[in-house]
Formats: sequence, C-alpha cells, structure tokens
Amino acid sequence: MRNLRRVVFVVFVLLLILAILGFVLENQQAVSLLFFGWAGPQLPVSVVVVIALLVGMLIGPCIAWMFGRIARVRRKRLA
Repeated sequence: MRNLRRVVFVVFVLLLILAILGFVLENQQAVSLLFFGWAGPQLPVSVVVVIALLVGMLIGPCIAWMFGRIARVRRKRLA
C-alpha cells in the first residue's frame, strides 16, 4: 500500500512538472506590464504568471494569519 501511494505521488508530480513545462514552452511571447504608470521590463508571459503565483502564495497566508490574529484578540476581549 505504501509503494502504491508513492507511485501515485511520483506520477502526480511528474504530470505536474510536464504541465508546467508545457505552459512555459507555449507562453514565450514577451509582455510589458503597466502598473500605476510604471512600465515593467519585457518578460515572457510564463515568467509573469509564475511571479504572480509566487507573490500570491506569499501574501495569502500572511493575510490569513493577520485576520486570524485579529479574531483571536477579539475573542480574548469578549471572554
């Protein structure tokens, strides 16, 4: 059973890597983003999407932690 779980995990990881590789290879056209008048450097679409994903993965847990902390403080005040 453990071996089957490992095999399924390895196959899932390999398929994920293959999907990411296909995405990166298919999205090589350069784009320049404009944000509040600031124009970023020209980067491939795949790089922009991966950067946005990583930023979201960092900001999301920080916001959840902050709201959880606020909720705990409010519960302590009520108790």
